[in-house]
Amino acid sequence: MNLYSFTYKFFRRVKIIILFYLHKILCHIHFKGNNVDYQNFGSLGTPYIIVARGGSCKIGRNFRMNNDVRGNPIGGKMKCIFFVDRDAKLTIGENVGISQTTLICHKSITIGNNVMIGGGAKIYDTDFHSIDHTIRGKNRIDQQNTKRVPVIIKNNAFIGAYSLILKGVTVGENSVIGAGSVVTKSVPDNQIWAGNPAKFIKNI
Repeated sequence: MNLYSFTYKFFRRVKIIILFYLHKILCHIHFKGNNVDYQNFGSLGTPYIIVARGGSCKIGRNFRMNNDVRGNPIGGKMKCIFFVDRDAKLTIGENVGISQTTLICHKSITIGNNVMIGGGAKIYDTDFHSIDHTIRGKNRIDQQNTKRVPVIIKNNAFIGAYSLILKGVTVGENSVIGAGSVVTKSVPDNQIWAGNPAKFIKNI
């Protein structure tokens, strides 16, 4: 290793250590400011968090998240996003790891223990808009007629990179969702599903 390479890697390592502690402080500020109930966690980068008045966000022990390309390059250069609407409830269990993940919670999203969510995956418990075109342009009426159904990700599940989990879906215990899948219906325990729309591949 030449002197230039050694010097570069040394200062890069120092920068990473400084940013790690800085980002952890900023994450504490974001969590506290949004009344998030959390315990110990690790983070590369800082997430985007909004918990509306009356909303609830609870995160269990040993939570890990990557919010930029350094933590997990497959998810691209983006932050994790936590959006919890009024009276909605986002619950994340223990030993959960996420990378550049988007969680949009208008009613309820529950993530169990030991769950891994791959880079760029998204979980929505809402359609965002009504399917009725006659009211879709009328904001208040549109919101009142938008379907919101809880999403549950059970213990030990693995959600592959860039997957999309839609409203009303339960991903079973120990189950795996293949990368890039669009999951529109519930997945039983101990199965692998993949595709658009996601279909059964095989039992684990």
